[in-house]
Amino acid sequence: MFAIAALPLSLAVVMPVHNEAADLPSTIEALLTALAQSDFDAELVLVDDGSSDGSANVVREVVGRRVPLRVVTQPNRGRFEARRAGVEAADADLVLLLDGRVRVRPDALAFVSSRIAVGESVWTGHVHVASGANPFGLFWSLLAELAWAEYFDRPRTTSFGSEEFDRYPKGTTCFLAPRQLLLEAISSFRSRYLDSRRVNDDTPLIRWIAEREPVNISPRFACDYLPRTTLRASVKHAFHRGVVFLDGHGRRESRFFPVVVAFYPVSAAVVIASLRRPRVMFEAAALTALAASSLGVLHRRRRSEVLALAVVAPIYAAAHGAGMWRGLLMVRPRRSR
Repeated sequence: MFAIAALPLSLAVVMPVHNEAADLPSTIEALLTALAQSDFDAELVLVDDGSSDGSANVVREVVGRRVPLRVVTQPNRGRFEARRAGVEAADADLVLLLDGRVRVRPDALAFVSSRIAVGESVWTGHVHVASGANPFGLFWSLLAELAWAEYFDRPRTTSFGSEEFDRYPKGTTCFLAPRQLLLEAISSFRSRYLDSRRVNDDTPLIRWIAEREPVNISPRFACDYLPRTTLRASVKHAFHRGVVFLDGHGRRESRFFPVVVAFYPVSAAVVIASLRRPRVMFEAAALTALAASSLGVLHRRRRSEVLALAVVAPIYAAAHGAGMWRGLLMVRPRRSR
C-alpha cells in the first residue's frame, strides 16, 4: 500500500491536449471550481502534444494566476507519451489524469480528498457522457452503461481489484493515483504497437495498478465527458477505439479476449460473403441494429435511446471493426529467441 502524507496533500493535474482549444475554457473552469472546494495544494501540468490551434495559450489565459501552471510541449506522440511527460514533470504526492473534454463535478475533488485521508488513494472517475438528445452522444453513453450494467444500474461507492476488473467501468480520462504508483505503472507498460499514438493507455495501465492497489469508484467522484456528436467525428473515434481495443483486450487476462479472437474469422467471412452477395452487408447491418436495439429494450431504456442504438450501432460496428483490422496490421511480431 502506498502511504500518503497528512492533509493538505499536493496534487498535480496532468492534462494532455492536442488541438482542443475550443473545449478547454470550460474544462479548466470546472477544474478550478472543484480545486477551490477541496483541500488539495494543486498545480496544473499541461502537456501540449503537438497542437496547432493555440491550446496552450488558451489554458494560460483561463488559468491566469489562480493555480500554478507549467506547460510541457512535445511533438505529437499520442496521449500515453504526453501523460508520461506530464507525470514525470509533476511535483506532487498525487496525480489526477484529466482529459481536455472532461468537466470535473464541483464537489468531486472534495469528496475524494476526504477518502484519501483514510487510505483510499486510487480513484477512477464516474463518467457521465453529456449526450443531450444527439444520437451519437446517446450511443456513446449507452455503450458504457450497458457494458458495465452491474455498476451503472446501481451506482455506489465501491472498489475493485484485478479479479473483478472487467466488471467495472474505468479509464484514464479522469483517474487519480499516487504519482509514484503511476510512474511505476507507466514504466511497466508494454504495447504490441510501435506507434505510441495508437496504444491502449487505459486498460493495461489500470489493470497493472489494480493488481497492487484497490481501484475505487463512486458517483461522488464524477465528471462530464463531451462525446463526438457528428458522423465524421464519431466514425473517426470509433475507428481509433477499434485500434486501441485490440491493444488493450487482445490479451488473455481480458474478459473480451474470446470476442477479439472470434471477431477476425467472423468479420472476414461476412466481408467475403458480401463481395459475393452485396445484400449480405445490409443483412449484417440490420442484424446489428436489431441486436443493439433489443439490448436497449431488455434494459428498459427510453425509446430515443433504443432508436439511437439501432441507428448508430451498425456505423460504430463497421468503424470499430475496421480499426481492429488496422490494429492487427500494426502488431509487431514477437522476436524469436
